[in-house]
Amino acid sequence: MSKIFILDTEQKPLDPIHPAQARQLLRNKKVAVFRRFPFTLILKELHLESTISPLRLKLDPGAKTTGMVLVDDTGEVVFAAELKHRGFAIRDALTSRRQLRRGRRARKTRYRQPRFNNRTRPNGWLAPSLQSRVDNIKTWVDKLCRFAPIEVISQELVRFDMQLIRNPDIQGKEYQQGTLAGYETREYLLQKWGRQCAYCGVKDVPLQVEHIFARAKGGSNSIANLTLSCEKCNTKKGTKDIKDFLEKDPSRLEKILKQAKRPLADAAAVNTTRFALLNALKLTGLRVETGSGGLTKFNRCQQNLEKTHWLDAACVGKSTPILNIKGVKPLSITATGHGSRQACRTDKFGFPSRYVPRFKFVKGFQTGDIVKAVVTTGKKVGEYVGRVAIRTTGSFNISAKHGLIQGVSYKYCSAIHKKDGYAYSN
Repeated sequence: MSKIFILDTEQKPLDPIHPAQARQLLRNKKVAVFRRFPFTLILKELHLESTISPLRLKLDPGAKTTGMVLVDDTGEVVFAAELKHRGFAIRDALTSRRQLRRGRRARKTRYRQPRFNNRTRPNGWLAPSLQSRVDNIKTWVDKLCRFAPIEVISQELVRFDMQLIRNPDIQGKEYQQGTLAGYETREYLLQKWGRQCAYCGVKDVPLQVEHIFARAKGGSNSIANLTLSCEKCNTKKGTKDIKDFLEKDPSRLEKILKQAKRPLADAAAVNTTRFALLNALKLTGLRVETGSGGLTKFNRCQQNLEKTHWLDAACVGKSTPILNIKGVKPLSITATGHGSRQACRTDKFGFPSRYVPRFKFVKGFQTGDIVKAVVTTGKKVGEYVGRVAIRTTGSFNISAKHGLIQGVSYKYCSAIHKKDGYAYSN
């Protein structure tokens, strides 16, 4: 079961406690709520704590979602979370901005002229959509280090060991012929071909690694010549040329030949940011262990665990013990950003459509805060908890569990969790 973070009076992390113990401490008023997400308590009085057990933070960085898990020495999962990135949203926003600016210049309106080569990129520069992934993970590593006694970090450095796939001898015969043989290549192909047969599209059946152009006809072992096939299609194709085998289905033939040459976009994003993330983690001063995606899958299969982002994170690295995941429910975290810097919104043609206020706070609240509103008079009597959308009049909208409540005065609201650029759900 996921445990509760607790801090001493000096805000130093102690051993996470069981939820039942946390409820008892709250009933006895010995602790106060320090933070809602992740839920953290703080002691009101000085408490002499015994030796603190160190925890290991395990990370499975992904292009869209990153798994995060805290594991103790016995293998018990103390905390689990899945962080959803907004890299593709950033990419789309930059594309939209670029198109609007180009459109204004093309209309020959009174606007600045195009500028080129007036900005230099520093060493290690990443595209904003990729840098956001690194920054999101680094932010949460820093947060968890403040709330839990973390001493070691395990990171999945490479989703797919591309050098090992191309040249199996690069890390020695022991790696090639050991228990990990084939895991790197197979996992890459499962991701690339959508976990289905390339020839008939069947899913949820045992799939075999198959040569697009048969070895008997001069085909190579290159990753670009490999695909996945069910046993029936693999046997039926045999050593036939793929053009002859799919002669009656030219659309599928064209799709397979294109997909074979296409790199895996998500894997490319992860591989691009892997060392930037590794360097960022090393700056924390903690010891960092790395592992590959093939090793992660091997550890997960050995313990018969289902494939999820947080379970993949728990299986990262050689230090993976026998895991105890009973009752663990991961916290879902979605990166939302801190808003836009646009001073004026535009329509689809790039013309100004509405004004945006320059201030973000009204009566101490800003859009995105999680508040609790206890309305005692009027038509909206009741208690509401949700995210608030502010108005300059002081009459707010609250997105509660049961719908949108409009026109709630700021006087009835109290902040539960200040906006931090992330949305949460259990």
